[in-house]
Amino acid sequence: MATRSTPFVIKRMPGFGSIAAAVFFMLYAPITLLVIYSFNEKDSLAVWGGFSVRWYEAAWDNRDIKEAAFRSLWLAAVAATIATAVATLAAIATTRTKPFRGITTVYAFINMPLMVPEIVTAVALLIFFASIKVATGYTGAIYLVAAHAAFCIPFAYLPIRARLESMDSTLEMAAADLYASPIEAFRRITLPLLWPGIMAGYMLAFVISLDDVVITEHIKSAGMETLPTYMLGQLRREMSPDVNAVSAIFFGLSVLLVTFFFFLNRKK
Repeated sequence: MATRSTPFVIKRMPGFGSIAAAVFFMLYAPITLLVIYSFNEKDSLAVWGGFSVRWYEAAWDNRDIKEAAFRSLWLAAVAATIATAVATLAAIATTRTKPFRGITTVYAFINMPLMVPEIVTAVALLIFFASIKVATGYTGAIYLVAAHAAFCIPFAYLPIRARLESMDSTLEMAAADLYASPIEAFRRITLPLLWPGIMAGYMLAFVISLDDVVITEHIKSAGMETLPTYMLGQLRREMSPDVNAVSAIFFGLSVLLVTFFFFLNRKK
């Protein structure tokens, strides 16, 4: 009589718990220390001198930090909006159609920014936009918006496509049988069901754009610092404890958005 094989469960592997705990400790211990020392009374970054919110007040009074934060927020919002709109159209085009020759190539093309090293994408965009700047003389923020939107498209595409693939297409067929036009069926059936995926894709694209340093550092013009590039510049010059406060706020905002993204997409 054949014995039933035990299914493989990675949690049962020897040392899994210890390795997982060590990995999480190495990931989050530095962030925890950063948040703790953002409330340090002293000017030192490594010597604790008591609890204080003076560095949060200093960051709030710093005009450069507020300008960089505002620029980061509007850039992330605009880029995420464009990326989500394009990703929604791409997801519908690749899921609500019959399989065709080359569809795998289309998937690879859409997700290419995820596979190509970010520094390669940044250099390529730098060369491309530099030629446009020389030809037109324009050096505004449109280049940052275009670069961030292009880079964020696959991040918005994946949750939207996953949502579309899990939706019941018979509802859309029923709408067509009831003489609804494709646009009306999309507006009344597809879009309400797809909305959680769209919101999840938007928030993911927003966080990616908000946190980006490499592409922004290569594309931005003079005087167009975002919060991540401003913090990087401060680290190169003089490390001030108010950077800890800004980093803690930045981290908290990212955690809130990712947490909301998780609850929006979890299975009921």
